[in-house]
Amino acid sequence: MKNKWKLGFLILLGINLLIAIILFSLVTAPIKENEPVKTNTSSEDYVSFHVRSNKYDLNRLINHYLKEEAADSPIEYKVLLGDEVELYGTFPFFSEKLKLKLTFEPSAQKNGDLILKQKSMSVGKLHLPISFVLNFIREKYKLPKGVEIRPNDHLVYIHMQQLKQKSDLKIKVDKFNLKKDDIAFTILVPVK
Repeated sequence: MKNKWKLGFLILLGINLLIAIILFSLVTAPIKENEPVKTNTSSEDYVSFHVRSNKYDLNRLINHYLKEEAADSPIEYKVLLGDEVELYGTFPFFSEKLKLKLTFEPSAQKNGDLILKQKSMSVGKLHLPISFVLNFIREKYKLPKGVEIRPNDHLVYIHMQQLKQKSDLKIKVDKFNLKKDDIAFTILVPVK
C-alpha cells in the first residue's frame, strides 16, 4: 500500500510540475506586437488626423497666418472665403493707394496641394491683363514659402506641405468646396 501512495504522490507532483512549466512558458513567451496600420502618408515620421472646417474659421486662420508671415511687407492684403477665394490688397501708386481685388476658384489636388485658378480681377476701375497683375503680386508682395504664383497659367499654386507651421505640422487639403462649405484637411503631426 505504501507504493500506491508513493506512486500517487509522484504522479500528482509530476502533473503539478507540468502545469507549472506550461504556465511559466506561457507567461515568459514574447508578445506578438501588431504593426501600426500604414496609410498613404509621405513619411513614417508623421501621424495623420482628419479635420473638417468651415469658411468662417478658415478665414480667421488664413488671415492670422498671413498677418504673421507678411508683417514686414509694405503692401497690405487679406484673403476672404465666400463662394470663391477673394484676395483684397492695396499697393502704393505714386501718392495714392490702389485697391486690388482678385477672385479665384479653388481646387484640391490628389497630393494635398491647393490650386487657385484666376477667375476675375480689378485694380480700382482699371482693367489690366491678369498675367501682369499676378506677376506684379509675385514680385511685390511678400508671400509665404510654399505659395507659388504662375502668371502665365493664371493661377496660384499652394504647396501645402511647404507652408511653415508651428511644431513642424504639415497640412494636406482633402476637400475645398466653398459653395457647399465642405472643407477637409489632413494634418500630419511629426512623431520623431
